Order: sequence, then structure tokens, then C-alpha cells
Amino acid sequence: MNAQINLRLPEALLLKTKKYAQKQGFGNVQEFIKETIREKVFGEPEITPEGFELIKKLIEVSNKKNLWKTEEELFTMLRERRNGTHNKRK
Repeated sequence: MNAQINLRLPEALLLKTKKYAQKQGFGNVQEFIKETIREKVFGEPEITPEGFELIKKLIEVSNKKNLWKTEEELFTMLRERRNGTHNKRK
């Protein structure tokens, strides 16, 4: 069961947070905040077994096709896949 909370932020902080979350590939600010809380509470980002398998496949394909990108682009693609918003890139 999930609980809902209400969070008030100064407008400038919210705008910067939205830009940062989008740049890092989060679907929205809520996803970014949840991931940030997980990292603080558990000490590291949560990687599911499915996520780990996806990372291994991505590394394998990237090696074969010489598709290495920046870390930021890699995590953006992973989040897009997780959220079902991944578009094929040329």
C-alpha cells in the first residue's frame, strides 16, 4: 500500500528540480523525489533484478554495435524503457 504526502517547495526550487529530473530521464518530479529518498534511506539506488538484466543487455548490445554514450544518456534510456516511453533511436 502506498501513502500519499503533500510537499511544498519554493517555486524556484521546483522549476530547477523539474529541469534536473527531465534532464536525468525521470518521467516526472515525483519519480525523482522517490529515487532520491531511496538513495538517502538505503544508501544506494535500487536496482531490481530486471533492471540489472536490462543493464547487462544494454552493455552487450552497446559493445557489439559500438554505441557507447554518456552516462547521462545511458540512464535516460534506461528510465525511458522502464517507463515504457523509450523511442528507437537512430
